[in-house]
Amino acid sequence: ATDVHIEVRDSDLRIDVFRASGKGGQHVNTTDSAVRVTHIPSGIVVENQQERSQIQNKEKALQILRARLYERERQRMANERRASRNRLIGTGGRSEKCRTYNYAQNRVTDHRINYSIYDIEGMMGGSALQQVIDQLRIQHDLDELASLD
Repeated sequence: ATDVHIEVRDSDLRIDVFRASGKGGQHVNTTDSAVRVTHIPSGIVVENQQERSQIQNKEKALQILRARLYERERQRMANERRASRNRLIGTGGRSEKCRTYNYAQNRVTDHRINYSIYDIEGMMGGSALQQVIDQLRIQHDLDELASLD
């Protein structure tokens, strides 16, 4: 798996300080030790008031923010990989088949290029296979030329 690199710039952060709530007696009421860090580009908000020191709370909040950003980026990359893989694999459904072998009509149809050949024995033996390969190459070359426009 590829490593996820997260860079948090100070300019992307809004840091608010406020008085902590909960236990702590008079100390809680007199110091702004709680910290709220907002990552502006992603909108992720982290609050921390576990420690008595504003500096320690800020460090912990930044650690939590980095962890959340890392997880979000890791999840995004995993989703991209999954979507890319699914596009390549396809569903495996009937509509994705590349050839039909119709023995009753002595016909082989390649659905990628909509080419039919009426020599199923030659296809199975390999002698008529070159005709299909040639048609595939021609179609591939036409597709390449069309993509240059």
